[in-house]
Amino acid sequence: MTTRQAAVVGTGLIGASTGFALRSAGWQVSGWDPDESALAIALEAGALDAAFPSLTTAIEGAHLIVLAGPPRAVIATLGDLDSDALVIDVAGVKEPVCRAGAHLDHFVGTHPMAGREQSGPGAASGSLFRGASWVIVEDGADSSDIEKVAEIVISLGANPVRMSAAEHDLAVAIVSHLPQVLAATLLGEAERHDEALPLASGSFRDLTRVALSDPELWTELLGENRAAVVSELRSFAERLGVIADDVESNASVKGFLSRARDLRRTLAPPVMAVRVILEDQPGELAAVGRALAISSVDVRDLQLRHGPQGGGGVLTLSVRPGEAEALRGALANEGFTLGG
Repeated sequence: MTTRQAAVVGTGLIGASTGFALRSAGWQVSGWDPDESALAIALEAGALDAAFPSLTTAIEGAHLIVLAGPPRAVIATLGDLDSDALVIDVAGVKEPVCRAGAHLDHFVGTHPMAGREQSGPGAASGSLFRGASWVIVEDGADSSDIEKVAEIVISLGANPVRMSAAEHDLAVAIVSHLPQVLAATLLGEAERHDEALPLASGSFRDLTRVALSDPELWTELLGENRAAVVSELRSFAERLGVIADDVESNASVKGFLSRARDLRRTLAPPVMAVRVILEDQPGELAAVGRALAISSVDVRDLQLRHGPQGGGGVLTLSVRPGEAEALRGALANEGFTLGG
């Protein structure tokens, strides 16, 4: 049986995570990155089978090429790329990227809707895409190539979602790019008042979590998707103005808040709680650590509630929905009893 060869170009968070996931799915993965330190970290961590000193040598013999750099780097690479391999990208904006790849016979634009606040290969995980939506852009792509990419996406634990580049860019402007700007704006507003930030707790921290992301990358993403982002920012500003008028005039905003609550309930939970019963025995936390390492999950939060009279308690680990089962299995293998 011929080994499937993949080349990952760009070994940051998404590129290295793709390398981990592809290797787990049976691919042999080579890699290249203009940042030699990022490439070395990805190789040492196990995201790659081999690292190469140039793009040309990295993609030689590859059946699949994954372009995983920032949008402008991906566009530049596509402009010079000449390959018969199946080529995909994972950038967060699609229209300019798909235009840049139109000359290739087997190019499909994609975007996994997954990430972390941390950047770089040191934060990468093969489980990053489990349960996540992964956009596949149909514009100009061959139908058989689209099917191949969908099969690969499913093998990495993600859910393929097909749409046009324009539909994608508008959608991410609303659900990804706008929240990034709002998080930064909220923090800027809080900074203006000395008494505000010391009081920040759960809701404020949740709303501003994405502000921890790489500012350089986000400057580029917002710039490449500026038309859709500006349109949504102006629309949002108008909606805020209407709400401000209603609050000022003492009009009821119950309907507005109720509708928002109903819509939020239709979304999948952002995290799932895995509850571990602790018996206050030596080595328990070390065993939890082993389970976390084996399952490679992304822990979003953890809370420890002690028993009322001491002697154990419940450790609640919050992880992404697609990762909960892997963590439960690893914890069960360590001998833990899991709570409901």
